[in-house]
Amino acid sequence: MRKRKIKDSAGSAFHIHFRVSILLKLYGYKDAGLFKACIFCILGGFTNVIRKEKKKEKGNTNPVIRHYNHFNEDKRLLKKSRLPEYLNTMRYIEKYLFKGAAIIEIGAGTGRYSLALAEMGYDVTAVELVPRNVEIMKKKAKPYYNIEIREGNACDMSAFADNTFDIVLLLGPMYHLFTERDKHLALEEAIRIAKTGGVIFASYVNNDTAIYKFFYKRKILRYMDMGLIGEDFHAATSPNKVFELYRKEEIDNLMRNFNVERLHFVGTDMLSYFHGKGLDNLSDREFAEYMKFLKIICEREDSVGLSIHMLDIFRKK
Repeated sequence: MRKRKIKDSAGSAFHIHFRVSILLKLYGYKDAGLFKACIFCILGGFTNVIRKEKKKEKGNTNPVIRHYNHFNEDKRLLKKSRLPEYLNTMRYIEKYLFKGAAIIEIGAGTGRYSLALAEMGYDVTAVELVPRNVEIMKKKAKPYYNIEIREGNACDMSAFADNTFDIVLLLGPMYHLFTERDKHLALEEAIRIAKTGGVIFASYVNNDTAIYKFFYKRKILRYMDMGLIGEDFHAATSPNKVFELYRKEEIDNLMRNFNVERLHFVGTDMLSYFHGKGLDNLSDREFAEYMKFLKIICEREDSVGLSIHMLDIFRKK
C-alpha cells in the first residue's frame, strides 16, 4: 500500500512538472528553472497545509466538532425550504425583545441569529463550541456591533453570573447532547444565567418526523440494521452520533425539574424539509402566503408533531 502511495505521488509530481513545462514554453518564460521551483514550493506548501488539517481533524474526537468542521452552517437557513425555521424562530424572539435587552446565544453556530440581533442594535453575547464557527462569526461581525463572541460549552456557563440575561437562546446544543446529565446541565445553565422573568428559547429535533424522513428517503432499513432505530421507532442515543432526537413527552419530562412557565411550544418549520424543491421554487408571494399558513398552525397541538424542529419557549420564575 505504501509503495502505491509513493508511486502515485511521484506520478502526480511528474504530471505537474510536464504541464508546467508546456505552459512555460507557450508563454516564453526565460528563467524556467526558477519559475518551476516557485511553482513546486507553492504546491508543497498547499500539501503541507492539507496534511496538517487532516492530522488535526484526525486528532479531534468530538463528533459534533468534526461534523461542523465540514458542514456549511452559513447556507443551511438560506433556501426557502429552510428559511421557515429561522423566520418563525426570529418572529418569536422579537415578541420578547425590548430596548436595552441583554441577549446570549449558547451554541451560536456561525451567527445567523446573534449577528441579526446585533444588527438590530442589541447587546449580544455569542457562545459557540466549534472553533471554526467562532472564527467565521468573528469575520462576519461588523465593527459597530455590540457583540462578544467566545468559545464555550453549553454545559458550563461558569463564565457568566446568575441572573445576567433577559433573553437566552439555546437553539442548537440540545441537538447534540446524549446523556440526561448533559441535557439537564445545559438547561440548568441557560436558566441560571437568565434574569428572573427572562425568556429562554430551547430548540429540539423531532424524533418521529426524522423517522418519517428516513422512510421518505429510503434509509430506514439501513439505520435499523445498524441498530440506530429501536422497535418503538425511537432513534438510539449514542455519543458517537451527531444528533439527538426527541419526542415531546421527553421534553416535558426534562422541563418538570425547573421552576419555569411555558409560554409557547412551536413547530418552527413543519414539513418544509420534505418539500425542498417545491418550496424553493415558490414565488416570493407564494412563499409569503406559506409563512402566513405556518404562523396559523405552528402552535396547534394537532400540528406541532409534524415539524422537524420544535421550539420550547419558557419564562424563568
